[in-house]
Amino acid sequence: MQKKKALISVFDKQGIVEFSRELIKYDFEILSTGKTAKILREAKIPVTEVSEYTGFPEILDGRVKTLHPKIHAGILARRNNPEDMQTLKEKGIDPIDLVVVNLYPFEQTIAQESASPEEIRENIDIGGPSLIRAAAKNQEAVTVIVDYRDYPMIQDELKKNGEISKETKAKLAAKAFKHTAYYDSVIANYFAFLETKEVFPEFLEMRYEKIQNLRYGENPHQKAAFYQELPNKKSGISGAKQFHGKELSFCNILDINAAWELVLEFDEPTAAIIKHTNPCGCASAKTIKEAYELAKEADPVSRFGGIIGLNCDLDKETAEAITAPNSFYEAIIAPKIDLATLEIFKNRKGWGQNVRLVEMQKAEDRRQKVGFDLRRVSGGILIQEYDTKEKEKLEIVTNRKPTEEEIQSLLFAWKVVKYVKSNAIVIAKDKQLLGVGAGQMNRVNSVKLALAQAQDKVKGSVLASDAFFPFPDGPEEAAKAGVTAIIQPGGSVKDSEVIALANRYSMAMVFTGIRHFRH
Repeated sequence: MQKKKALISVFDKQGIVEFSRELIKYDFEILSTGKTAKILREAKIPVTEVSEYTGFPEILDGRVKTLHPKIHAGILARRNNPEDMQTLKEKGIDPIDLVVVNLYPFEQTIAQESASPEEIRENIDIGGPSLIRAAAKNQEAVTVIVDYRDYPMIQDELKKNGEISKETKAKLAAKAFKHTAYYDSVIANYFAFLETKEVFPEFLEMRYEKIQNLRYGENPHQKAAFYQELPNKKSGISGAKQFHGKELSFCNILDINAAWELVLEFDEPTAAIIKHTNPCGCASAKTIKEAYELAKEADPVSRFGGIIGLNCDLDKETAEAITAPNSFYEAIIAPKIDLATLEIFKNRKGWGQNVRLVEMQKAEDRRQKVGFDLRRVSGGILIQEYDTKEKEKLEIVTNRKPTEEEIQSLLFAWKVVKYVKSNAIVIAKDKQLLGVGAGQMNRVNSVKLALAQAQDKVKGSVLASDAFFPFPDGPEEAAKAGVTAIIQPGGSVKDSEVIALANRYSMAMVFTGIRHFRH
């Protein structure tokens, strides 16, 4: 009986030695190309080089290795077609039953600033996609593997059944076609950008891998899942590590992301409390515990059941403060949460296994966001760059200049307002959030809500508005309540009236020249 043949040609050689050993156990003969064959041979695994099998050497510095009729006919021959099988026999070609191929790292190469045009072109795989597509096309007879993470599944099937099921072959073939389609799209997008220099390509292809199914979506009747954008850089919330608490929900993930993005705006220890993606508490201080204590004062009612974001490690003292009586949070995200801190939550009555503790490593450039911000609409998507710009230059437009203390509070408020749903108003003092007006249909109502939340603490505070004031009514409400300085983009046709109002109340006002809508 003729042995089964496996063709192995992989750039990413992770797990390939162990997998090849398993294939030998199940009576496979292995064909392989230069570098892969060398590694297998060094591991004492019997292997025949493709060039030896075809009788044709690798040429053009390896550009042509597997592009040979003896290889592709062995993959593409229909086993239930007598003419195909007779042709193989006449030409001395063996059927190839398993193809294990992954591709040159084109996407990783173009991500390197140092990559030369020649290096980029050389990382366009030709033979690999041809092998993958041929094997996937003949999926009834051939198994195709493009991902090392599928090796264990194949090993299990061979161990249990001695063969690979039709269902598995079909599943892997679909994955293979998706793999080559995405690979080609990355290449096409890259060269289209070189030609046009357009940030947004004419055709947009993106790839996501499912991390997990979620219990449900925003509501229990909606199914949901969590996907990670590829290539997998372990970045963003999809790269976070949860090591305690219930499974994260759809809404938890949204709120955790909002909390993390907000606290990363700050260099000094900062804590934020998020509810429905809006901050209901935020503060910066000398220690992370002090920052949390200040953050929770902003809205004692709304913070219950919220999400805490910390830009410093969650230490024992802060954990004790968070788990104080009459408080509860759905999740906490921080750069590091040690085991001693974990025990505090496990042993505190009412918390137990409920609260989700999530670690998220800070990137070197904490404010950098790669890719695009996408929003789904009926029949398509909207795509934009992320809002990473802080300010152009503060322009003082009133007679009174803000004090240094007011400037620091204004800059703090300006960072926070960026993460509040429009129309957005934030009131702050001494780097502590005091009041928020979020998602209102007119700006003056947002001002009133923020003032009501700040209550008597509003005296001597500052106000940030995510967009310009269309009328003087909002600033007047703030001035009457005791706000002493305002930061806003400017740009309204009524700016002169707004500035005159501020001067009348001896308020300081600065323009940033940019706005921070968050719809």
